[in-house]
Amino acid sequence: MNNKVSLTTQNRLIIFGLLLSTVLIVAIAVFAIFNIQKKLNEGYQNFGQVISKTLAIESVEITKNLPADKIIDTLQTHSESILKSHNDIVFIEFRDKNGKLIYSGKNPHAVQSNTNIRVTSPLTAIGESNPVGSVTVGLSGDIISQISSTTRASLLFVFSVAWLVFAFVILINTYLITRELRILQNGVKKISSGEFGYKIQTKDVSSEIEELFNAFNDMSTRLHIYEEQNIDRIMLERNKFESVLMSIANGVVVCDDNDNVVLVNNHAQTLLEVTEEQVLNKPIQQYIDTSGNYCFKEKIEQFKDTPLEIIEKKPIEFNINVDKKVIKSIISPMFTRNKDYVGYIIVLIDMTKEAEMEQMRAGFISNVSHELRTPVTVLRSYIDTLYNYGNEFDYETQKEFIGTINQEIIRLNRMVNDILDFSRLEADTELEKEPNNIEHLIEECAKQVEVLTKEHNLHITIDKKSLPPEFMFNYDSIERALTNYLSNAIKYSPENGEIKITLNYSPENKEVEVAVTDQGCGIAPEHQKKIFDRFYRVENNTHTIKGTGLGLNLVKTTIEKHHGGRVFVHSEVGKGSTFGFILPTAPVEISVK
Repeated sequence: MNNKVSLTTQNRLIIFGLLLSTVLIVAIAVFAIFNIQKKLNEGYQNFGQVISKTLAIESVEITKNLPADKIIDTLQTHSESILKSHNDIVFIEFRDKNGKLIYSGKNPHAVQSNTNIRVTSPLTAIGESNPVGSVTVGLSGDIISQISSTTRASLLFVFSVAWLVFAFVILINTYLITRELRILQNGVKKISSGEFGYKIQTKDVSSEIEELFNAFNDMSTRLHIYEEQNIDRIMLERNKFESVLMSIANGVVVCDDNDNVVLVNNHAQTLLEVTEEQVLNKPIQQYIDTSGNYCFKEKIEQFKDTPLEIIEKKPIEFNINVDKKVIKSIISPMFTRNKDYVGYIIVLIDMTKEAEMEQMRAGFISNVSHELRTPVTVLRSYIDTLYNYGNEFDYETQKEFIGTINQEIIRLNRMVNDILDFSRLEADTELEKEPNNIEHLIEECAKQVEVLTKEHNLHITIDKKSLPPEFMFNYDSIERALTNYLSNAIKYSPENGEIKITLNYSPENKEVEVAVTDQGCGIAPEHQKKIFDRFYRVENNTHTIKGTGLGLNLVKTTIEKHHGGRVFVHSEVGKGSTFGFILPTAPVEISVK
């Protein structure tokens, strides 16, 4: 993987400035050295001319009027003195006017190959125009070389120092500028991360940057003030929203677009049997029901695979089971005011009672159909037999047939009455009440079931602990309620058993309690809680007697809804049961709606 380093505009400008300054400084340095070197060469050339002319004049003067044999010695002596005094002079040559070499002296301390400059001057006497010869001086140029080297080194040092200072100034200036920019960048990061009110120190910064920092600080202060006001408003709206969600009777689970739970109300925690800490900020797909299944996972995947415009019009509905509870779940998308998708809401509705009622209703229809079919079948069979073969039977056989038909008609009539009473008592119509004697009602009910008690060899006793005065109640409905208790007691009591009716009046509470106790098989505690629910029937090896499941519910509706009383049951398996009701003797306000 290649790592590419990208240069910013600022870095490119800095590099360009350094390169440009380097080129300018180098160009100036070269130009300066070149000109200095040129001037030095010109000066050194003039220096050679001066030496040559001076030597020419001196040589003419010292050899004037000398014999020819003394001239060469004199030039030699004079030349050697000059060569010894100037190490930069390599040689001195004298020639006559024909160019013939008269004398040539060399400096023993100079290197002949280093002769760089040769200067020739004519030997002319004062007052004469024609030269008598010439003198040539050879210069090594060591001095000028040393001066040039020193000059170049000095210039290079000076320009190098100047370049370093210039570069240092640029870098320092760049650092200061970038430092201020970094401070500003850090401030912007603080603001972008939500740290409104953050201020930048304006100490030791340039005036322009100080103005910029002051503007930034002013903006940060304004944002902080706006944030506080906005947060207060948002928190108020959020608290309202959460309060509404928390108070909703149904369970609500709010998830963001990453499936994490951001809000779960109390009812949802109760339905799902979790705490807020167990699900908050965690994917809802991780929730496991009582069967160990990820009950939301598949449906949420289906929700995500469905276009929003479709799911918005028709949310996904499904049921989950949590600890015997049937919970209807509805997944709906959640949008902002701008129609931006931000997540989804899962509404949880406890459908346990509805599911039980539906199951009971189905069982009720099945039981009623079976119960109706049985007497109708028996009636049809017996009536058909009597119609076709009645003349062949004796009187006792015909009487037996008619008795069976009568029992089935009574049974059929009871079932029809239960259904009719159920519809009538469930209606929002108040029953008419008048002063009645509850003691007389109990005795009448006991007489009505005497036929049934004799068939099963049962004995009914009435225990009147305390007699109440007459009070307001609907005689027919209370009679049916007590008769229902007695019928059930007869059904479940063993042969030769006893059924006890207890009447007790409490003047302090102004209540009458009527209870029916049998010696039957009893009812388990888990069934006692639901025994008064409509369509509920106890089905086990002990309770095999068929019925509609409406009898005890009719009792409860009559006593509680229409008379403002209470029903109760006390039972123990194998030791019998006590069913009863309590009626207020004082007038009470009743709402049948």
